[in-house]
Amino acid sequence: MRSSNLDPQPWHLVPVKPGSKPCLGRFGITIISILTAIVVGIFIVVIVPQSGNTSTMASKVPLKIDKDPAPVNLAEFKNGYASVVDPALPAVVNISSTKMVKQRNNIPGFAFNDPFFRQFFGDQFDRQQSAPQTEREYSLGSGVILNPDGYILTNNHVVTGASDIEVFTQNKKKYRAKLIGTDPHTDIAVLKIEATNLPSLTLGDSSRLKVGDVVFAIGDPFSIGETATMGIVSATGRDLGGAIEHYEDFIQTDAAINPGNSGGALLDLHGDLVGINTAIVTGGSGGNQGVGFAIPINMARNIMEQIVDHGKVIRGHLGVAVQSVDADMAKAFGLSQGGGALVAEVTPGSPAAKAGIERGDIILDLNGQPISAPEDLSVHIAELAPGTVAHLKVSRDGQTRDVEATLNELSETAQASTGTENVTKALQGVQVQNLTPSIARDLGVSAGTPGVVITSVDPSSAAAAAGLDRGDIIQEVNRNPIRNVADYDRALSGVHNQSVLLLVSRDSTTRYVVIQAE
Repeated sequence: MRSSNLDPQPWHLVPVKPGSKPCLGRFGITIISILTAIVVGIFIVVIVPQSGNTSTMASKVPLKIDKDPAPVNLAEFKNGYASVVDPALPAVVNISSTKMVKQRNNIPGFAFNDPFFRQFFGDQFDRQQSAPQTEREYSLGSGVILNPDGYILTNNHVVTGASDIEVFTQNKKKYRAKLIGTDPHTDIAVLKIEATNLPSLTLGDSSRLKVGDVVFAIGDPFSIGETATMGIVSATGRDLGGAIEHYEDFIQTDAAINPGNSGGALLDLHGDLVGINTAIVTGGSGGNQGVGFAIPINMARNIMEQIVDHGKVIRGHLGVAVQSVDADMAKAFGLSQGGGALVAEVTPGSPAAKAGIERGDIILDLNGQPISAPEDLSVHIAELAPGTVAHLKVSRDGQTRDVEATLNELSETAQASTGTENVTKALQGVQVQNLTPSIARDLGVSAGTPGVVITSVDPSSAAAAAGLDRGDIIQEVNRNPIRNVADYDRALSGVHNQSVLLLVSRDSTTRYVVIQAE
């Protein structure tokens, strides 16, 4: 597991895949993709890292959907839950992925590319570094067959960067998988294997889940084979401040989830698939602590259908930057309690601007759904199709009003500003987001700290080789001050294949870092 010296938090979230994603949250989240990674022949456990509107048109992937499940009588399960679990086991697969990574032999504590060192020592330190070594890295995770013709749903972090992906079914058959597409924002990936008449799961409706519902987690922990565990739904609509994904609306469960379970199935008592297991809180132990997270199947299904049908995910776009509203801020804005999404910035010409939304407005409701935090707004707006009329309830100067905004499509540029890779080669593999007050608090910095926070770094990237890590705060790009993602994008817009000079803050200290374009 690659550790981060930025994590002052006591708990760790684990995703099930190779490549570490240290937690940004106060409690240290390690994504469930805690995969088992074998690097250069050495066995290493790596900590890696709602519901959407489903398509109203026929998808290219026929799916079995339980639209109106009958009530379940718990008395029927007096002898156990085999009738639920056994039929599902063959539809859960093991996924093995391989990728090539570069390892650099830098001396710890010395940044040889830093202009400060080169000013005094020139290139003499270059001799101390051997050329980057390319090594093969293996990782393991789980997946769920959703269609008899071989469409498989898993986590993006299980297969990201993979050059080869293999799928192993319960009956010990092995298939080479084709990656149909991924969505890093929700940590969803779609695979396809060449097979027919495969066992597949029926999809449930994750929006019907209630706290206390019995659920089962099925996956391939530690690559020992399909394993089922039971628990309850501990919470729904859980967001972790972007610690795992950009769009977070998790089902939380105490069903035991362990390394290798990433991409596995979360079932309800009908045996219907209601979630894709994604992350766990490990408490620093690396194992199950009874706090696991799954992507709701309604969201996952929507993402999968868009990837298959359109080759990409099409999201609605409102055009606002928002922040949370605590009790003190609510009082200052004339509200009796906290909650909602405070508009900090409105993009000129955006749907929000055309609808008359202004900086300082607090969005309280979207299409009849209360907005309790900024993440609620971003998730639900992203789930809506471009052209949809969003009905918003907005508070301004203590008075509420109804606003209608016709959404447009979230562009690739806008998506990049919310966490996708930047076009410059020097920072390829780096994802950032705005340093919100909640994230600043979790990182132990003041709420007014300028900059953008790194949410993900590809371990094989030049940025990772230079020492950038999740939780670092980028405050300057090429000596240009960075206050938010918009500044960051502007500063990088003309960089292209050039090297980049960054001012980076970590653990209350700042340093300059040069990232060379590869």
